[in-house]
Amino acid sequence: MGVAIRVAGEGDREQVVRLLDEAFQDDPVSRWVFPGDAYRRMTHHRLMAAFTDIVLAEGRIDVTEDGAACALWLSVPAPDGADERADGHAEDEGPAQLRAAVDPDNERVELIGRLTADIHPAGRAHEYLWMIAVAPQRQGEGLGSALIETVLDRCDREALPAYLEASSARSRTLYERLGFTLAGRPLDLPDGPRMWPMWRDPQSA
Repeated sequence: MGVAIRVAGEGDREQVVRLLDEAFQDDPVSRWVFPGDAYRRMTHHRLMAAFTDIVLAEGRIDVTEDGAACALWLSVPAPDGADERADGHAEDEGPAQLRAAVDPDNERVELIGRLTADIHPAGRAHEYLWMIAVAPQRQGEGLGSALIETVLDRCDREALPAYLEASSARSRTLYERLGFTLAGRPLDLPDGPRMWPMWRDPQSA
């Protein structure tokens, strides 16, 4: 039986934030951004809420009907030469604005945004899988793969690549099974874990 998937709306916001917060509490990158279990439990959800708001406004969030998994996607357009400088300036301000809104004294909130922006491929339109979360008690059921494959099928039909950053060796293995390959050098966070930028070209039937 297939996994029922729908597009989330504003009414799903709190559910998505809770799911992201729960699923990423023990993620290596989340542990680096918010070191210390107590500190992370108090603060991590603010960053997840900020991400949710950005993608609700500018992208698309897919959720399983049972609320056990979600995927946050942004459609990245091909660069427009006339607007490239202005857009780049706006992106430069984004990480600082995020830090100010989420956790002003935590420089890693800003740093993770700048570092991932630096490794993000430019020059070609693509779908960007910003985050995907599966409730811990439901992992291993294929929910994450189902969410990703729904968008990858469309990418293949529309000849669009897809991009993501894997935040753990386990997730990297999953993405490799779905056709993603390493895009450039891995990102080693300062005194922290490794992230893997991954790219998938559209595939023909």
